[in-house]
Amino acid sequence: MAEKASIYQNVTKRFNRAADLVDLDVDVRKILQETMNEITVSFPVKMDDGSIEMFTGYRVQHNNALGPFKGGLRYHPAVDIDEVRALAAWMTWKTAIANIPMGGAKGGIQFDPSAYSLRELERITRRFTFALGSNIGPDYDIPAPDVNTNPQIMAWILDTYLSTLRPQERNRSSHVVTGKPVELGGSVGRDKATGQGVVFMIQRWAADRGFDLSDVTYMVQGFGNVGAWTARLMKPLGATLVAVEDVSGAIAESDGIDPDDLARYVVEHGVISGYPAAMSVDHETFMGTGADLFVPAALENQITAETAPLLNVTLVAEGANGPTDLAGDQILAEKGIEVLPDILCNAGGVTVSYFEWLQNKRSEFWDLEQVDAKLHKIMSDAYDRVHEAAKRFGVGWRVAAYVVALERLEKVYTGRGIFP
Repeated sequence: MAEKASIYQNVTKRFNRAADLVDLDVDVRKILQETMNEITVSFPVKMDDGSIEMFTGYRVQHNNALGPFKGGLRYHPAVDIDEVRALAAWMTWKTAIANIPMGGAKGGIQFDPSAYSLRELERITRRFTFALGSNIGPDYDIPAPDVNTNPQIMAWILDTYLSTLRPQERNRSSHVVTGKPVELGGSVGRDKATGQGVVFMIQRWAADRGFDLSDVTYMVQGFGNVGAWTARLMKPLGATLVAVEDVSGAIAESDGIDPDDLARYVVEHGVISGYPAAMSVDHETFMGTGADLFVPAALENQITAETAPLLNVTLVAEGANGPTDLAGDQILAEKGIEVLPDILCNAGGVTVSYFEWLQNKRSEFWDLEQVDAKLHKIMSDAYDRVHEAAKRFGVGWRVAAYVVALERLEKVYTGRGIFP
């Protein structure tokens, strides 16, 4: 049996297809095929019972030709160097498509945070930050939240990093992380930014095709930050949520699930399992639910050769990073299902992270109206660039998104030259 390709190998194959299409400069291709830096740290942490556990953390810096490295940190048992490489590369393409002056990075720790106390999570986070040391910095590499991380964890990273600096430097270094609590310099709108970006992209796509969103049904996989906010923001548009899946299982209700009510239930119970206003269904039934839109907002490789044939939707709007593998992509194309790819569709998070970084650097505070207006402009412009590339080359949205990213990066490298 042939060995299944890794996530990073899938990223590389998609990169190479787009690079061939645009006849990417051979030297630029060599550069973008490689990560710039890969940091692996192992560090000890004292547990509540006094015992010591060892943890392994990663930070992969893929490219910074456009600006400082930027990307989230995730806490999950599946975190490994291959996954982090892929996520870092996706960040490079994402910032290039959004046309913001940042590069791509990603990181994380391989462990299950639900198995540890809050105090243990704080010590793990602080020790990881200390282990990374000068590999992060406010104008060099700026982490942010990702899977199983949140504003509180960003606050611990901020405090730990600032404590390593001279007192005179601390107040001008608060932009070392984004996704912070608003009271600590975070931006309003950051909590909903990724979901808001997904909804902006769905609205543009629907407008292009004459879809009335007040008359559509949709399903969401993953009901964490991205999935929950996407659903909550679709509600005022009149769309009907008919099925949801998370790590605890799946639920469905043809008459509609109230996203706000489900979000309150998840805050109280942690998962969607047991939600009383919908019926429990298995994974295959969930994936086969008839709907207009599907928003995968969980982990990688959820739409595969096994699950893609089950989908009965018109559009997949990727809220997660890498939810569709190569075989899944091919099947979706054969079924005529359009895909708004992750590196376009979920770029709202990094865009508002960029806004937070700017506000910190300038000692400014923008209100929600400003943040949303600026986000809408950037996401709409990115949509137009990808749409134009898709028409120019006669390809699908995913390849077109890579084309937009590679063409921008090629111009930077050919303009600056290669040192020495």
